[in-house]
Amino acid sequence: MVDETGSTNADLLLAAAAGAADRSVLAARHQTAGRGRLERRWEAPAGLNLLVSILLRDVPRSPHVLTQRVALAAMQACDRVASAKATLKWPNDLLLDGMKLAGILAQAEHGVVVVGLGLNVGWAPVGAARLGRDIDPLHVLREILVAYDELPADPWSQYRENLGTIGKRVRVELADSAVSGRALDVERDGRLLVVDDAGVKHRFAVGDIVHLR
Repeated sequence: MVDETGSTNADLLLAAAAGAADRSVLAARHQTAGRGRLERRWEAPAGLNLLVSILLRDVPRSPHVLTQRVALAAMQACDRVASAKATLKWPNDLLLDGMKLAGILAQAEHGVVVVGLGLNVGWAPVGAARLGRDIDPLHVLREILVAYDELPADPWSQYRENLGTIGKRVRVELADSAVSGRALDVERDGRLLVVDDAGVKHRFAVGDIVHLR
């Protein structure tokens, strides 16, 4: 644990280049340059939320499996610590009562993957969810690490069962276009299967998802 850093992901990638061990974990009370997908900033008051990254050297053929494992572990930890029944949103968010509870960002360099997690524990921005102000973020982290080890090597079936995106009407936002339709399934390679309003099926490896009513 460090009091403040720019980004735990960036720090662990540097540590990996210097020989840091597999499963190294770095948490920070405050990040000044935390980010999510598409370079979005991730900010929170110091000490209230869980800001953590995990270095993984045992990288499977499909690296998305690692983000699925972290997402499932975080979901289970929220239930154990706060009886919070979170669901997963493709590709890398946790939702609580339909509001964002956590985001995950994985970065790969030189054969390793660092998975970063920002989880709202004691504070959340307007429109987002939190676990509760009296919960220790490090308690949540301990439960995440325990749950991670309890998961099977291939978490696809559990991920699929807990993916709240499946069955919903969605809009998939890409860099220069968007597709609206219904999310049918998530495939083993992590791609989301969506049938658009014209009945055409699309498979997305990346994209921002908006759950529509």
